[in-house]
Amino acid sequence: MNAIIKLTALAVPILMLLTARLSAQESVARLTVKEQQTVVDSIGSKLKGNYIFPEVAEKMASSMVSKLEKGDYQSITDPQEFATMLTADLRAISKDKHIRVTFAPDRIAEQQQQVTAEDSIAYLNRYIKSLQRSNFGFKEVKLMAGNIGYLDLRSFSNVEYAGETAVSAMNFLSHADAIIIDLRNNGGGSPAMIQLISSYLFESDPVHLNNFYWRPTDSHSQTWTLPHVSGKRSPDTPVYVLTSGSTFSAAEEFSYNLKNLERATLVGETTGGGAHPGGSVVATDRFMVWVPTGRAINPITNTNWEGTGVSPHIETSAANALDIAYKNALEALVESAKDNDMKAFYEWPIAALNLKTNPVTLDAKTLKSFAGIYGPRKVTFEKGKLYYQRDSGTKYELLPYGNNAFILKGLDSFRVRFLAEGKTITALQGLYSNGRTDKNIKEKA
Repeated sequence: MNAIIKLTALAVPILMLLTARLSAQESVARLTVKEQQTVVDSIGSKLKGNYIFPEVAEKMASSMVSKLEKGDYQSITDPQEFATMLTADLRAISKDKHIRVTFAPDRIAEQQQQVTAEDSIAYLNRYIKSLQRSNFGFKEVKLMAGNIGYLDLRSFSNVEYAGETAVSAMNFLSHADAIIIDLRNNGGGSPAMIQLISSYLFESDPVHLNNFYWRPTDSHSQTWTLPHVSGKRSPDTPVYVLTSGSTFSAAEEFSYNLKNLERATLVGETTGGGAHPGGSVVATDRFMVWVPTGRAINPITNTNWEGTGVSPHIETSAANALDIAYKNALEALVESAKDNDMKAFYEWPIAALNLKTNPVTLDAKTLKSFAGIYGPRKVTFEKGKLYYQRDSGTKYELLPYGNNAFILKGLDSFRVRFLAEGKTITALQGLYSNGRTDKNIKEKA
């Protein structure tokens, strides 16, 4: 009896959840053959009138009509499934990853309900609020050890709303000795934001970034860096751009521009391969289609990255791209440093990176040989690990990054090196991130 009660108690919430899901599905009107016809006709018309390549648009439209007439879509009653199928069919012909059909009745209704000026302002404010919640794509801005600036940029948002945030981020990075711009999770956005951020990486003399051809107006446009920006430019600071297979559209343009202008080193994976800008168009009261209406034409290569993506200078997995770019930046700065103090400053974080990418392993006998009392400092060997403690302070695990050099786990500003005479450990040398050192003699057992 108790077992039955328990099973019933478990089944009730599951049944409620399933019922809720079924109710949600039933609330969406199923797709009819008539609506399919309307959607196919409308999308075909939008493509033929606006898609960047007219002959390809004709093929896409004809293919949808042919499939509809043959009954290929007849069994599809789920609107979302229909949108997914149309997207796949259009991309199969065009090879254009920008093209997509979406089922978005709520979004379309919201747009169509903008009757008064107040409606339009309210709609715009909701859009801006949604951008603000993601900080306009500026996920993280920081300085890493070695004075390496880092920007995690998730989108190129509209400058009209995100410009102030972009200016603040670029000024924050203006005193860095190298800048890493992370576009591994960036799916694109506004060419104007590309222009603004790029302007901080060049002198004030305008630099030609890109050209575009727009089919609907049969016109061309150009983008150049801006002659004036707020704050400080960083024209001589080394720049590294991180890429992945998910880097797409405007993020690819930014990478492609800087690569061909020889202004940045790209590290990571070849990007997604979408070079045709455009926008979403309402097809019916429930379906939208994203139509590529333009084509990028780089002034240096006279082509673009459509279908091929942007290849990096240093090819590695997206997961390893940051560590590799960071290490390359530091090593280049060590090479160009004019004095030993600066060399030591840049070398300091390299040791931590080496520990992460190429860990050093020492056997138990070697680790035990370092244990002992060194004035106020004590080194102990416990359960296969080495620990450091000064007086009654925090005990830190020692992680080897060389045969006799160790990083303190959880403390970045101090490290230790053991000194020896022959095979006997005689002293502990304290190493500080500012270049200072001290030494304590090992007490005899």
